[in-house]
Amino acid sequence: MHVSLALKKDYFRRLQLLFLPAILVLSLCLSSCTTSTDASAQSPNKQSTSILWDSWGVPHIFAANDEQLFYSFGYAQMQNHADLLLTLYGEARGRAAEYWGASYLGEDEFVRTMGFPEHAQSWYNAQTPAFRRYITAFVAGMNAYAHAHPDQISPQMRVVLPLQVTDVFAHGERVFSDFLLGDCEPVLNTFNVGTSSAGSNGWAIGPAHSASNHAMLLANPHLPWSGETTFFEAQLVSPTTSMYGATLVGFPVLAIAFNNFLSWTHTVNTIDACDAYKLTLSGNGYLFDNTVHTFATQTETLRVKQTDGTLKSQQLTIRHSVHGPVFTFGKGDQTETLAIRMTGVDQFPATGMWQEWWDMGHAQNLSQFQSAVQRLQIPMFTIIYADRDGHVLSLFNGEVPKRPSGDWNYWTSIVPGDTSATLWNSIIPYKDLPKVIDPPSDWVQNSNSPPWYTTFPQTFNPAQYPAYLAPVASMSLREQSGVEMITAQNRLSYEQMVADKFSSHVVLADRLVPDLIAAAHKYGNAQAQQAADVLQAWDRTTDANSKGAALFYVWASTMLHNKTPLFMVPWDPKQPRTTPSGLADPQAAVQVLQDAASTLLSQVGSLDIPWGTAFRVNRGSVNLPASGGPGDPFGIFRALYFASGPNGQYIANSGDSYIAAVEFTNPIQARVLLTYGNSSQPDSPHNGDQLTLYAKNQMRDAWLTQSEIEAHLASRVNLF
Repeated sequence: MHVSLALKKDYFRRLQLLFLPAILVLSLCLSSCTTSTDASAQSPNKQSTSILWDSWGVPHIFAANDEQLFYSFGYAQMQNHADLLLTLYGEARGRAAEYWGASYLGEDEFVRTMGFPEHAQSWYNAQTPAFRRYITAFVAGMNAYAHAHPDQISPQMRVVLPLQVTDVFAHGERVFSDFLLGDCEPVLNTFNVGTSSAGSNGWAIGPAHSASNHAMLLANPHLPWSGETTFFEAQLVSPTTSMYGATLVGFPVLAIAFNNFLSWTHTVNTIDACDAYKLTLSGNGYLFDNTVHTFATQTETLRVKQTDGTLKSQQLTIRHSVHGPVFTFGKGDQTETLAIRMTGVDQFPATGMWQEWWDMGHAQNLSQFQSAVQRLQIPMFTIIYADRDGHVLSLFNGEVPKRPSGDWNYWTSIVPGDTSATLWNSIIPYKDLPKVIDPPSDWVQNSNSPPWYTTFPQTFNPAQYPAYLAPVASMSLREQSGVEMITAQNRLSYEQMVADKFSSHVVLADRLVPDLIAAAHKYGNAQAQQAADVLQAWDRTTDANSKGAALFYVWASTMLHNKTPLFMVPWDPKQPRTTPSGLADPQAAVQVLQDAASTLLSQVGSLDIPWGTAFRVNRGSVNLPASGGPGDPFGIFRALYFASGPNGQYIANSGDSYIAAVEFTNPIQARVLLTYGNSSQPDSPHNGDQLTLYAKNQMRDAWLTQSEIEAHLASRVNLF
C-alpha cells in the first residue's frame, strides 16, 4: 500500500532513525548502584559520581568524568520520565503499532516512509569516538534504571526495553521533524493536519541597558506540556563540565542552559526548511525535466498488535523521488502526490546536533560559542545569548535551503516538482544568516517573529537577504508587548525582568477595546452596553482574578473563528510596534459582542466571571486558577493555551514551560521554573508541584553550589 498523510499531525513529527542492536553497558554500574534518602548526605568527592535530588525533583549530577555524567543523566531522566521516555523511543523506532496497537499505525507509516529507522546507525557512526562513548553511556544509564526499578515502569512500556543507542538519534530527529515539517504549510493546511502551539520568548540584555551593568538573559519557551516537547531540568558537573538548564525528555544534552560565563535560549524561528513538491505522474513514474523517472521503491513489513495480543503483518511500499520521500493525499480520484524535501532530517542531516549543544555549554566566551554554533548542526531555532563579558547575540539559526529564486509566499506554497529549476542542493552558510551582536540598543529579543525586529532601532534591512528567508510583513502582538516592556525604562533591572515575564497584559485589547466600547454604546442593545461596561472596567489582563478577560476572550475568539475582519489599520512595517489597530467593522463587532455576552451568561451566569474561575492550571493533584492566555493572537507575553476540561473549565496544556532568568553578577544570579514540574510519572510528587509557584508569579532560586543543594536535599543516588 502507499502511505496516506491524511492522518493526524501527531505523526507529521516523525524522524529519521533506526534501532541498532542493543548496546547495554550495564557493566558500567548496575550492581554498584545504591540509594540513600539521608538529607544530610555528604558532598560528592572528586572520585565519586552521584545524583543529588533536590526538593523540587531536580537532579544535580556530580560525576568523576563525562562518561559517568552522561550515564547519570540517562539514569535521572528514566527515574522522572520512564513511561514517557519509553513511549517516545518506541514511536521513534517506527514500531509503536507492534508494541501498542493499530492506533499507532499511521505513526509507524510516517516514520518508515521518512526513512528514520534505516538511517539511525549512520547517525551514530558519524559521532566522534568520544561522543559515541557518551551516547552509549547515556543509554546504559537509562537501561540500568529500568533494570533496577522495573516496578516503577508501566508493564505495557517495558516492551521497548532494552533501549539502544540509535533510539537517541531517532527520537531527536523525530522531534525536529515536528517543527520542520510544519514549514510545509500547504500539506498541513490542505489535509487538515493540526499545527503546534510551539513558540517562545527570549531576551538578552546587555550592560548598557541593565540596571546593574551586568548582562541578563530571559529564557521562556512555550511548548505543549506533554509528549515529545516535555522539558527536563538538571545540573551537570564533572571535572570538565559545569552547566545548568533544561532539555527535552530523551535528549542526551542540555538544550537551553547557562554556565558561569554565558547563557543561551531558543525561540522557534520563521525558518522555511521544508518544501512540498507537486509531482506529475506518468505511468509508474513521474515527470522531471521532460523525462519520466522511476520512483525508487522499497517494501517494509509493519507488525500491528491485535486486541487479542497477536501480531498481524502488513506491507508498506515506500517511494522516493529525486526530491525526497513521496506521499499520496486524498482518496479515490481526488488524490495528489507530493514529495517532501527538508533540511536537518532529510537533506544535510544534522548528525552533530548533540555535540553542538554540548560544546555550546562548554564555551566560556562569545568566540568559543560562535565556533560551536557556526556548524549549523541544530537545524532551526533563533539563538538568544548573553555572557559575563557583556555581549548579547541574536542569531537566526538553522539549515536554510539556498533556493534558486522566489520569495517567501512562493516557497511556502506547493511548488512544481517536474523541473530541476525548483530543486535546491545547498544551504545558506552561517556568515550569511541574520545575526545581531551588541547592537546600539544593547538588547536583543525574539518572540517568534521574523529576525528583522530583534532590536530597535532596527539593524536589519530585509532587502539584503534572500526574499524566501523570512516573511517581512509580520511582528506579533506578543513580540510587540515584549519590546515595549524592555524599552519601558532606560535600564532594566533583574527584578523587573522577572516581573515582566509574568505579564498577562492583552495587547489585542489595547488595540480594539476602546473602539468596541464606543461602538457598543452606539449600535448595541442593552446587553451589548452592559458588556461594554464590563470591558470598560476590565484591567486588560488575564490575571486569575481579572474580570472582563473571559468576555473579551469569547468575543475575540468568535471574531477570529468567523473570520470577521478585526483591524481597521493593518500591520505596517513602517510602524511595526503600534500596528495593527482600530476596529474594522464596528457594527459586526457589536453583534458578535451581543452573542458573546449571551453565550457567557447562559454558560456561567455572569459577564464578569474572574478569568481563573474558568481557566485553570491542572496537573497531578494540583488544580489552580490560571493567569495568562493565548500569546498569539492576543499579544499576551505570559502565554498559555487551553483545552476543554470538565465542568466547563479550560485546562492549560501548552505555553509557558521552562523559565530561566540569569544575571551575570558575581556570583551568578539565576531563578528558574519548570511550570508543570520535573516529572511525568503519574505518582511522582513532582508531577505538577511547581504550578503552585507559577500561579503565584514566583520562580525558584537555581541551587548551584553543593551547600545550597545539600540544604534542600531530598535524596541521593550513588552510581559509581
